[in-house]
Amino acid sequence: MKLGFSGALTKATIRSPLTPLFLMTAIALGLLAVITIPREEEPQISVPLVDIAVQANGLRAPDAVELVTKPLETVIKSIDGVEHVYSQTQDDQVLVTARFRVGASPEAAITRVQERIQANIDRIPVGIPPPHIVERGINDVPIAVITLSPRPDVADRWNDQALYSVAHQLQSELMKVQDVGLTFIVGGRPQEIRVAPDPGRLALYGVPLSAVLGAVRSANTSFPGGVLRGLDQAQSAVVGRTLDEPSDIGLLTVRAADGRSIYLRDVAEVTMS
Repeated sequence: MKLGFSGALTKATIRSPLTPLFLMTAIALGLLAVITIPREEEPQISVPLVDIAVQANGLRAPDAVELVTKPLETVIKSIDGVEHVYSQTQDDQVLVTARFRVGASPEAAITRVQERIQANIDRIPVGIPPPHIVERGINDVPIAVITLSPRPDVADRWNDQALYSVAHQLQSELMKVQDVGLTFIVGGRPQEIRVAPDPGRLALYGVPLSAVLGAVRSANTSFPGGVLRGLDQAQSAVVGRTLDEPSDIGLLTVRAADGRSIYLRDVAEVTMS
């Protein structure tokens, strides 16, 4: 019987004296690969992320997109090594994130972003503070996402501000959990306190607009001070003061032209929205 190609190859392999040598060589190469190839229980993957945050005070989201977000995206996309660019735009705030290729150096990535933005700083409108650039990594990618939404039968009782308030409380509790890193809220609409100065009253009392801005800014300053941990509890520490009620802002005082102290509520309308 005439053997086909497979049969002939099998017959030659069985009868060849080199077959044991090939088998031993394959086993030796396999053992060498097992010994020399590095292994890690949790391999570190370098995927540099760079956040560019801009405080666009006074700009509504549609205006911020045209004046800040789009120019920044154009600048970031031109950087060598950038694979994807993401952006989030809200009233008074813009966040652009650049994701570099896998394996890129984090130090080189943030240096490129800083240099390119500095070279194109004239593309940011006058009056907008310089961008705040922060390096991120693969460990900053969320591993747990919690979505809040009302049940259909009570959906009319909830709005985006109420959901944001619940999310903020939940975020505060999550920050107390041991080994929890970065937490952030996406979506929703936080409550805002709006201060609308009255030009007529400002002129009547001789109060400059800068005095109103200075009073609110100096009284509304706070920053995280760390986390105080006990045996079975953890409490976030905040340094400073945050004004969260219109009445608190209305009771701030500003200096009039004649030296008198004037309540801010007398020269501006303070509302919660």
